[in-house]
Amino acid sequence: MNTLKREKQLAVLSALLEGSSVRSIERMTGVHRDTILRLMNRVGEGCQRLMDTRMKGLPCQFVQVDEIWTYVGKKQKRVRPWDRPDIGDQFVFVALDADTKLVPCFLVGRRDAPNAETFMLDLARRMKGRIQLTTDGFRPYVLAVEDAFGANIDFAQLVKLYQAETPNEARYAPPRIKSITPAFISGDPWPERISTSYVERQNLTIRMQVRRLTRLTNAFSKKLPNLWNALALHFAHYNFVRVHSTLRVAPAVATGLETYTWNLGQLIEAALAA
Repeated sequence: MNTLKREKQLAVLSALLEGSSVRSIERMTGVHRDTILRLMNRVGEGCQRLMDTRMKGLPCQFVQVDEIWTYVGKKQKRVRPWDRPDIGDQFVFVALDADTKLVPCFLVGRRDAPNAETFMLDLARRMKGRIQLTTDGFRPYVLAVEDAFGANIDFAQLVKLYQAETPNEARYAPPRIKSITPAFISGDPWPERISTSYVERQNLTIRMQVRRLTRLTNAFSKKLPNLWNALALHFAHYNFVRVHSTLRVAPAVATGLETYTWNLGQLIEAALAA
C-alpha cells in the first residue's frame, strides 16, 4: 500500500466510495484485495481522526438520529457461543443536520443502552448551542439524551406502529406503517420540525455507496474494524467532497466548516496527515 501510486489509490478509493466490492475492484484495477483493505483501513482511520478534529462547535439547530442494521461475519441467528464478540448484528448510529445535511458523528455497535449513551455524549460535545433533536422510539435514547445534554435541548421521538406481518410470508421491504406518533420528551420542540425523514433518506445513500451494507449480497464485513473504517471513509467523503444535489455544495461548506468543496485527493492528504 505504501508503494501504490497515487493514481491507483484514487482509483481504488473512488471505486469503494461508489459502492464497488473489494474483489470487483481487484479485478478492475489489478490491485490485490489485501492491499485494497490496507489502503481503506489506513485512510479510514485518518478520516475518523479528521472528523473528530473538524466536527466541533457545529452550529446545528435541527438534528435527526437513526440506526441502520448490518452485521459482521454472520447474522445474529447463526452466531455460536464460540464466535468472536463482534460477530453478529451491528447497528450504525447516525446523526444528521436537517438543514445542511452534515453528518456530525456516527457509531458502530450493538443497539443497546451503553452505545446510545456513548453516541449521545459524542453528539453533545460537537454541538455549539441548543438543538432540537428527533429520534425514533428507541427507549434508551431518553436517558442517554438527558445525561448528555441535560436541560439544554428540545427533544422529541417519533414512535412508529407497524402492521402485523402475515405468517410464513417472505418480506423484502419494511412492514407498512400503521401510525406515527410524536412524543415530546423534553424542552419545547417545534412540532413541524419533528421528523426523521432526512436521516432515513440518508440510510439509502449509505446502503448505495457502502458495498458492505448493501442488502441481499455477500459483500458483508468479516471484521468490525473494516466496517468502522469503510464507514469513516464514506462519511468523510460525504461531508467534505460529495456535492449535495439540493445544496449544490458539500455539507461541510453549507455548515461553514470549509470555504470550498474538497476533491478526493485533498481528502486523502488531510486524512493521512490527521
